[in-house]
Order: sequence, then C-alpha cells, then structure tokens
Amino acid sequence: MIEATGLRKSFARKGAEPFEAVRGIDVEVRSGEAFGFLGPNGAGKSSTMRMIAAVSPPSAGSLRILGFDPATDGPAIRARIGVCPQEDNLDLELNVRDNLYVYGRFFGLSRAEVRRRVEELLEFVQLSEKATAKVDDLSGGMKRRLTIARSLINRPEILLLDEPTTGLDPQARHVVWDRLFRLKQSGVTLVLTTHYMDEAEQLCDRLVVMDKGVIVAEGSPAELIRRYSTREVAELRFADRSHEGLADRITDLGERVEVLPDRLLLYTADGEKAVAAVLDRGYEPTTTLVRRSSLEDVFLRLTGRTLVD
Repeated sequence: MIEATGLRKSFARKGAEPFEAVRGIDVEVRSGEAFGFLGPNGAGKSSTMRMIAAVSPPSAGSLRILGFDPATDGPAIRARIGVCPQEDNLDLELNVRDNLYVYGRFFGLSRAEVRRRVEELLEFVQLSEKATAKVDDLSGGMKRRLTIARSLINRPEILLLDEPTTGLDPQARHVVWDRLFRLKQSGVTLVLTTHYMDEAEQLCDRLVVMDKGVIVAEGSPAELIRRYSTREVAELRFADRSHEGLADRITDLGERVEVLPDRLLLYTADGEKAVAAVLDRGYEPTTTLVRRSSLEDVFLRLTGRTLVD
C-alpha cells in the first residue's frame, strides 16, 4: 500500500542551510494493517505523513502510494485515501449531516450516493441522533468522530490519522479506538501518529519509532518491548531521595537501572523478586510499584526523556 525508500524532506531556511526533517527512511505498509509512527516533537512524523498524503513532495528518495508516484499522480492518490488531521477543522456554519454531505460532493459523488453514505457514516460513528446539531454543540469526542466520518466519505483504501484521540477523555478515546478497530477489520489500512503509547499498543500491528528524522526502531509493539526492555519494571521511591547513590548498589539486581529525580526504575524479568532483594540488602523504599514493561519504556529509552518543544 505504501513503499518508501531513502525518503527525505528538506525545508529551505532564509540565510541558513536547509533543514532536513526526514533523513532517508525506508517504510513499507501492508494492506489491511494498522501502522504507526511514534516519535517526539520534531522527529519528522508530520512531514512523513504529509508526503504520504500527497500534499508535500519528497525532496529525495522513492515513494509509492497504492502503486502511484505522488509527484505525478497526486489527484489519483488523494481520491483513494482519507485524511483525519490532528485539529478538527469542521465547518462551524453547517450542521453535522451537512458537514459530511458537502465534503462528499467534493469527490464528484451523486447527491443520492452522498446522502446514503452520510447516513451510513453517522450510524457508524454513533452520531445519527446528532445529525441536525450544530458542530459547536458537540463534545470533543463527537467532533473527533465526525472528523473521522468525514475522512471516510470517499471509502478510502488508506486512512491517515494524525493524533486521532488527542485531548479526549478515556471514554471518548475508547469509542474512537473501537471505530478504528472496526475499520481495520473491514480491510481499511490505517496509518497513524500518536503520542499515547497505550494507543499504539492497542491499535498498531507494526510501528516505527522516529527520532531526529530517522527511524531508530521498527516492529510490532510486543517485539519492540522484548527487544528494548524487560518483562517487568520495579519503580522504587526513597525518602532521602539519594537515588543516584543507591543505583550503583542495586544495579546487579536487574538488567538495567534508570535514575529519575523522584525514583529508580529497575528493569528485570521478575519485579517482585527484585524488590525483595532490595529489601534484603537493607534498603527500604517508601513506595514500590511492579508493572509490566510498556511501549512507553521503549519510547523513552530510544528517544530520551528530555522535553522537545
């Protein structure tokens, strides 16, 4: 469905060298899978998604979408993909139903066909009862579902989703996840970016982690956790906050120890056993937490904990 080889994207800067946002990545997205791009701000995710959406030309490398070259076949590609942007750019002057209807007409569909698809999509995203409501009267979750519905009006083969659940409460996020899972079951290929690691674990069959314009890891969520983390993590907090000094004394109890300002993270195959060993050595944490390793542990190990603006 998507094949990129040596893909690069540069932006000109006045009085300075061009900025290279994407620095030669290889990506292959298969039919019917959910594929994720993870990375901190400035990693190159959005630039990559814009190239895949055929709205930003690559600076170098090869890119094929549905077998087409976006440099020459942009309209053909855009007719067969759906794009759900990060921001809900809905028309506030139109009601829910008309937002879908007007957008559907852009694809040259007949009035009757658009009306039929609109009703199907309203039911799919559970907004039939809000069909005549103003967009301003919708909750954040409803607006997000309407934006997803709009991106499906042309029955795309590939759906691009940029941060699909940003700003939503847990209940609304799970409703969106359910709709996206149903789309994948129906054969739609999903390509998404997200900052929520649990979302990536829930939705993605495979994903890449990007940092500074390159891919630093690729695989399924489970594969990445096995490769870059341990089965469990023990989080230890000590009252005197002498975490740096304690780390050297317990480093042999796990595969890796990470020192944070407020706690120690002990990466190990058996968290309970590791905590017991810490206590046996006479170190008494004020709180302990044993949890399974997550994609967030992988993400932070690969991209660091420094805040990127």
